[in-house]
Amino acid sequence: MKIADQYLAYVEWSDEDKLYIGYCPDLFPFGGVCHGKTPAKAYARLREVMDWSIADDLAAGRPLPPVRTRPRAVKTKAVAPVAA
Repeated sequence: MKIADQYLAYVEWSDEDKLYIGYCPDLFPFGGVCHGKTPAKAYARLREVMDWSIADDLAAGRPLPPVRTRPRAVKTKAVAPVAA
């Protein structure tokens, strides 16, 4: 497992920017750090930025921020499959 896998990373649509924005609250508490036209592109870029930031901190001997943010549990309803 990569160190970055410990941190919550997610992508949200921004109506203001008309792009998907990538977030990792524990590494970048100031807000979104990247964007993309698709969720997949924004997430891939977010993981690159996370990996770069972690490698930079480790190389400089800086401690990594603690993992504090966890995803919220979301209750979902079971949905019956749609007939084809």
